[in-house]
Amino acid sequence: MHKKVEVEVGGKTISLETGKVAKQADGSVIMQYGDTVVLVTAVAAKENKPELGFLPLTIEYQERMAAVGRIPGNYFRREIGRPSDQEVLTCRIIDRPLRPLFADGYFSETQIIATVLSADQENDPDILALNGASCALSLSNIPFEGPVAGARVGFIDGDYVLNPTKTELADSRMDVIVACTRNAVTMVEGKVDAMSEDEVLNAIFFVHEQVQPLIDMQIDLQKESGVEKRVVEPVAIDEALQAKVQEIAAEGMKEVISTADKMERGRVYDALKKTVVAELDTDGDRGREIGDLLSGYKKKTMRAKIVDEETRLDGRSFDQVRPISGEVSYLPRTHGSALFTRGETQAMVTATLGSERDAQRVETLQGEEHRRFMVHYNFPPYCVGEARFLRGPSRRDVGHGTLAMRGLSAVLPDPEDFPYTIRVVSEIMESNGSSSMATVCGGSMAMMDAGVPLKAPVSGIAMGLIKEGEKVVILSDILGDEDHLGDMDFKVVGTEAGITSLQMDIKIDGVDRDIMGQALAQAKEGRMHILGEMAKGIEESRSDVAEHAPKYFSHKISTDKIRDIIGPGGKIIKAMSAEYDATIEVDDSGMVKMFTKDGSKAKALLDKIQEMTAEAEVGKVYKGIVKTIKDFGAFVEILPGTDGLVHISELANERVGKVTDILKEGDEIEVKVLEVDGRGRIRLSRKALL
Repeated sequence: MHKKVEVEVGGKTISLETGKVAKQADGSVIMQYGDTVVLVTAVAAKENKPELGFLPLTIEYQERMAAVGRIPGNYFRREIGRPSDQEVLTCRIIDRPLRPLFADGYFSETQIIATVLSADQENDPDILALNGASCALSLSNIPFEGPVAGARVGFIDGDYVLNPTKTELADSRMDVIVACTRNAVTMVEGKVDAMSEDEVLNAIFFVHEQVQPLIDMQIDLQKESGVEKRVVEPVAIDEALQAKVQEIAAEGMKEVISTADKMERGRVYDALKKTVVAELDTDGDRGREIGDLLSGYKKKTMRAKIVDEETRLDGRSFDQVRPISGEVSYLPRTHGSALFTRGETQAMVTATLGSERDAQRVETLQGEEHRRFMVHYNFPPYCVGEARFLRGPSRRDVGHGTLAMRGLSAVLPDPEDFPYTIRVVSEIMESNGSSSMATVCGGSMAMMDAGVPLKAPVSGIAMGLIKEGEKVVILSDILGDEDHLGDMDFKVVGTEAGITSLQMDIKIDGVDRDIMGQALAQAKEGRMHILGEMAKGIEESRSDVAEHAPKYFSHKISTDKIRDIIGPGGKIIKAMSAEYDATIEVDDSGMVKMFTKDGSKAKALLDKIQEMTAEAEVGKVYKGIVKTIKDFGAFVEILPGTDGLVHISELANERVGKVTDILKEGDEIEVKVLEVDGRGRIRLSRKALL
């Protein structure tokens, strides 16, 4: 079925075409918004494999440089295999709202590929990829229980703007993506410029209202296509076996859920599992099934403990944050460091300062970007007591680092005031709930320790929610187990003034505006408490950069003097860089920026630059060297490369017959500047000083 439809969303037209391109895929659509075009396909293996026990869903998002008429700048001149951070983040934005919506019992290998075919560099393709993925699944026979629709929201001049362009985003206080079903918000991700909880909440439900036409369009297209969804049977549960598992495990499970320490709780559970499997798996072929039933019983029991007994796994009240400690200057040679611990989650965070040349150069659809702020998050296996291969950063690592970066970037000083490149690295030492928020807190403290003049300290908190019938429990500072058993996981980052970034994943319907508002209000209380605990370690940024950090100086010179610093082929600037162990940068306006690794050499370098580029000032006295003798006077070098003329009449108070009666070449004399004319010629006087 070839079909092309258009729908107006937020006053702008989005078009969808299906049945013309990539027809052998189970579902394929081309989405267009302005001149941005994205192809999205969905394909699933024909065989369902319940024995896997999970849905092998893969989301891929690909940006093609041909989409903006550019050849890739790398050595191979093609898109390399490893996706960029932006591609990884877009994959996560697509994956998170879609994954919970596949039919129970569906375990076929499924792949969604979104490819950017054309980009106008104003309308971001990530929104088209998200909506296109839902459309492709809806039009296929894959048992997807959507649809989903999403949009970006900005806040410009006091108004919410749906899907703002890149130009509009430059003036926006908000850049947040929201994904929704017909009845619920399912995913929120983005950054905010210190806005209130109510303003953020209004933005979320503004999007939910505005994207309903996209949901209507998908429902109508699915009906019109006539494609029948695959029928999959939910995994059958052996109720008799389930009852035996619960009977045998009942007493042991009480011990599991009453053990506060994460590692000890894990050991108690593993021992219980071993006992249950040994007793029930007499033939040795039902161990996995018994393990799954025990895991389900554990989740059910933990939820009941929280909802019915109103007791958390570690004994805290619902709004209580675990004990916090924050220590700065933990590492002796880093520019800034912090060891942030919250309960059984710990992050060792460093802040490193560099010059503008250290900025990350990234090739994107918008062109080459230079990023002067980076946050890198590492999750080594030992932080959860595991041993496994070390590989590059995972998609989760990239997502967590970006969430922290968004939250911290809102408080960075302006580049004009603090021109350093800043890199924050978070090494997770222990993890039991929200290491990304520990990265935010530790990152804020490490930068303040390094002397980065942040506009305000930043904290973050992870929240959870459990809903059973009409009863709703909101949990502050969730544990790892509370994350897994909950119905909503959301993280909020901000300062005392407001929210700077957030991420929400909502797994159920029924989380309405009131519930979400309560959760955000409780999160604010938690953030304020954490800020107070952080202040015990460091209250504000240090007055100067750290001892081992590079020192920055700037000096404005005349554009005519740029060549004097650079020299032929860069000879002079290279020699000075080597002599003073410094990075020296000169821009076309004559601004000289100097970064020295050794602070003791910084002043000497600045003096050298000032001496080389100084200009003669009328009325000022200089000690100069006689360079050339003429009949009418002598030329004296008063500054490096700068000569002036002492006329014979200005040599002495009495009449001078010959210049050589007073001076000879090489003499050092003091002279006063009488005049600098429009052509830069300098008139000097020795007589004025006699």
